[in-house]
Amino acid sequence: MRSGTPHIGGAIYFVIAFLLASYFTFAAVQGDYGLFRRAEIDAEARALREDLSRLQAEIGRMENLTRRLSDDYLDLDLLDEQARSVLGLLRADEIVIQ
Repeated sequence: MRSGTPHIGGAIYFVIAFLLASYFTFAAVQGDYGLFRRAEIDAEARALREDLSRLQAEIGRMENLTRRLSDDYLDLDLLDEQARSVLGLLRADEIVIQ
């Protein structure tokens, strides 16, 4: 009669070991620090790097325009373009096509 008891203990040990292994496998894949979360973080980091490079280019462009309109260096063509854009002015020799 006692011979059936060790088989049940071994089965229980196997089931507990299987459940623990399943839990840790699930956590490694789906958890807060799992593989899927890592892929999401990598994609987000890539998008943020692209935004950063786009914004840096925009800042460089704006710094260039600011420098060209500064007191130390005045780009007359840019000043003319800005005045026309803001004030809606035209020269006498220009034709407007709409």
